[in-house]
Formats: sequence, structure tokens, C-alpha cells
Amino acid sequence: MTRQKIQIKKIDNTAARQVTFSKRRRGLFKKAHELSTLCDAEIALVVFSATGKLFEYSSTSTGQVIERRNLQSERTNGLDRVPSLEMQIESSAHAMLGKEIAEKNRELRHLRGEELQGLNLEELKHLEKLLEAGLSRVTETKDERFLKEISNLKRKGAELMEENQQLKQQQLYLSKANHQSQLPVSGFPQILLKAIITLTFLSDWGYLSLTDR
Repeated sequence: MTRQKIQIKKIDNTAARQVTFSKRRRGLFKKAHELSTLCDAEIALVVFSATGKLFEYSSTSTGQVIERRNLQSERTNGLDRVPSLEMQIESSAHAMLGKEIAEKNRELRHLRGEELQGLNLEELKHLEKLLEAGLSRVTETKDERFLKEISNLKRKGAELMEENQQLKQQQLYLSKANHQSQLPVSGFPQILLKAIITLTFLSDWGYLSLTDR
């Protein structure tokens, strides 16, 4: 037969509760003694019954174990309060970075002409030099871009003029060739004459290679 599990809840019957307390307390102290003996552990148990009676067990001394526990707690809390070296370095780096960002933001506001009331004369002169140098660089860059655009426009204009001139010459040549092809030539076929004129035009404009010529 299997043993039934006891439901863990408060025992309502006072007598039964006292009996269970005595048995469980003795069993708990026995287990603590075995653990201390087997593992060389320093153990202290403090138990108050429902009536307020004190029961305690210690492998050495209850007061000594409690004092040791308090010292360990103070030492641990002290270590928690002292930041590690890595945390100190990281915190210092964050502080320096935050200070640098704040300083850069302040300089940027000054360059925009904001928050100038707190600056002295030397700081205002320094700010003026920075603005003049920045304006000079902006002007130089703008002039370079402007000259480059003008150069590109001139080059494109020259290319368009050259193409236009070539088209005019081609149109004039074709007009002359068409006029000559319409003139009567005695003893010479008109089709052959047109072919000769076309070949001459293609040769003049580079459409035929030297071997074709």
C-alpha cells in the first residue's frame, strides 16, 4: 500500500498541531545535525512555536552564527555600494561624452546667433572669426560650382553649334546634289548620274573607307 500524501495546510486541532510541531521540529533539528556533521557546515536554527516558545539548534553557537551572518551581510552590502573599476571607467567615459556633446551643441547655437548674451568680448571675436572663415569657404565652394556650371554650358553650346554647322553643310550639299541630278546630261543615264553623286557625297563625309574609294 502506498502512503497518502499529507495536505500541507494549517492544522485546526490544537492538540494535533502541537504533536505535529514537536515531531517535525525534532526531525528538522536531526537533519540539520546530519548536514553539519556530513558536510562540516556551520548551522544555526531558531524556531518559535505558536505559543511563542523558543527552540534553537546550532552546530557551534547560535549567537556566533548570527554574528557571522551579519558581518557577511555588511561586507556584501559594502561591495555592492562600491562600483567596479569597469563601471567607474564607463561612467567617466559617459560623463566626458555628455559634456562634449553639450559643448558642441552650445557652439552650434552660437554659430546660429543664439544664446550670445553670456559671451564676453573675446569669445564674440573668436565666434566672428569662425563665422568669417566658414563664410569664406562657402563662398569659394559656391564660386567653384558656378564656374564649373558655366564651363559645362559653354562646352555644350560649342557642341551644339558644331552639330548645327554640320547639319547646314549637309543640307547645302544635298540641295546642290539634288539640283545637279535634275540637269540633263546628254548621252548619260540619269540613274547612273545620281549614283555617282551619292557616292561622291558619302566619300566626302567619311562614310566610305579608303579601300571603298
